[in-house]
Amino acid sequence: MSNQAILNQFAPEQHNILEVLHAIQDNHPQNYLTKDALEETARYLGMTKSTVYGVAGYYTMFSLKPRGKHVIRVCVSPVCEIMKVNDVLLHLEKELGVGQGETTPCGLFTLEVSECLGQCQEAPSMMINEQVYNKLNAEKISEILNTYRAE
Repeated sequence: MSNQAILNQFAPEQHNILEVLHAIQDNHPQNYLTKDALEETARYLGMTKSTVYGVAGYYTMFSLKPRGKHVIRVCVSPVCEIMKVNDVLLHLEKELGVGQGETTPCGLFTLEVSECLGQCQEAPSMMINEQVYNKLNAEKISEILNTYRAE
């Protein structure tokens, strides 16, 4: 779907900016907002380019650089830290062969951290795209990643 087709799904009102940016980013095969997409959004919503760039740059859920097909967000809140999220991150980095903020060479995964996923009762937690996974350990992480690799 084109960016213009996505924009046309929303009223051209500034309060729609977050929903518009989410829809455009979710539609891009590399899960990010291109310069052209941001400029189209600014024109459509009657906003300055700098305002739209500011919104996209402020929220960690948006990316201005290409990412993998599956974005892994690991919660690093204090509760997850107590529940050994650092072990989770180390296992993910080892299994994926990338560090935080990096994308696997095959373009399948991007590894990111998040301040909170709202899953404190089942920490440590991560999200892959929109799916949340809780009570993580090395074995569970490997099983989850293999599911995505098999797609």
